[in-house]
Amino acid sequence: MNQQVTNPVHLTAEEFMHPGNRACSGCGLSVLYRIGLKALGRDSIFVVPPSCLTVMQGLYPIAATQIPSLNVTFASTAAAASGVRAALKVRNREHIKVVAWAGDGGTSDIGIQSLSAAIERGEDFLYICYDNEAYMNTGVQRSGTTPRGTITTNTPIKGKIQRNKDLPTIIAAHHPTYVATCSAAYPLDFYNKIIKAISYKGLKYIHIHTPCPSGWGMEERMSITVGKMAVSAGLFDLYEVENGKKTLSGPSAKLLKREKLPRVADYFKTQSRFRALSEEQIAEIQVEIDAKWAGYRQEQE
Repeated sequence: MNQQVTNPVHLTAEEFMHPGNRACSGCGLSVLYRIGLKALGRDSIFVVPPSCLTVMQGLYPIAATQIPSLNVTFASTAAAASGVRAALKVRNREHIKVVAWAGDGGTSDIGIQSLSAAIERGEDFLYICYDNEAYMNTGVQRSGTTPRGTITTNTPIKGKIQRNKDLPTIIAAHHPTYVATCSAAYPLDFYNKIIKAISYKGLKYIHIHTPCPSGWGMEERMSITVGKMAVSAGLFDLYEVENGKKTLSGPSAKLLKREKLPRVADYFKTQSRFRALSEEQIAEIQVEIDAKWAGYRQEQE
């Protein structure tokens, strides 16, 4: 299927959120949520575990969203979404889209077993992971996707020493219907990939790099700029996986034509969470990124 191309004038003027919400200033998730709802429309039911999204949508009896949402436990997101899908099937309302939307902690760590099982069963819903690279809602603790060297409240001195999980690759190894990566800095790419994902039957997974000013230690106004830097430096790749084939998309596809990428050091300097990284560590990361992209270019030859 060809990728749909969208610009802002194609988006519906209808808003699916009430004015005002509890998102922090500069929150990348708030951008994604607004655009994502425009792609999904009203015939949707959300399943959301404890996360920044739970807070942003609103705590009972106040709600910022106009879409029905089921708040569930951390570990049960994909299991609960499977149950919602089964209930809709019994009621002959299968046209309603079931969307599980969780953070990186609730996906890469606590909720991975139920997600893995749902893919293996061939469940039919869309799973969206917004990855702000730590447990932000509970005080910025490290998660499985927190990058190496990141300062968090439970890696406070030298930063996290382990590599981060490559969760989209882990999910792709399960052979779901569709896997895509996105960035909050490129919301229309996210919109296009949602439209594509919901056209398929089966389990679809979208992973989004989501800047968090308060957790990353940067100015609120820098969210989009920093998100774009992560992509242009080759740290976070935008791609799709269909029928086992990985294809770079959007700005990442354009990087294949560049002989040299911007230095990752410039990205690290924008955020205080990376202050523990030494020059030697940054140089090692740069070598890894260069090797990865050399491999991508070789595959294109």
